[in-house]
Amino acid sequence: MQKEKRIYWIITIIGIALIVLPSYFAPRAYLIESIHRLGFPAYFNLELDICKIVGAIIILIPAIPSMFKEWAYVAFGILLLSASLGHWLADGAAKGMAPLIPFAILCVSYYYFRKINYAK
Repeated sequence: MQKEKRIYWIITIIGIALIVLPSYFAPRAYLIESIHRLGFPAYFNLELDICKIVGAIIILIPAIPSMFKEWAYVAFGILLLSASLGHWLADGAAKGMAPLIPFAILCVSYYYFRKINYAK
C-alpha cells in the first residue's frame, strides 16, 4: 500500500504540474492568442486559470473528501479532452495531441486514487 501511495503522489504532482504550470510559464501573448484563435472570449483565460487552481487544490489536499476529488478528476478530464479536440481542429493533429499527455498521466493518477481509497 505504501508503494501505491508513493506512485500516486508522484504521478499526481507531475500531472497537476503539467496542467497548471503552462498557464504561468508560457508567454502571455501566446496564451491570449491561442484562446482567441480557438474562438473563446478574452475572459475565458482567467476563468480557466481559476478553475485549474481550484481543481489542483481539491486533488492535492488530502483532507478534502473523495467525492470532490472525483469531480475534480472529471473536470480535468473534460478540460484536457476539450483542449485536445479544439487544438486539433484549430492547429492540427500535432498540437491536438499535446493535452493527451497530461490526460494519460491524470488517468494513471486516478487509477491509483481509486486503488488507495476504494480498496477492499
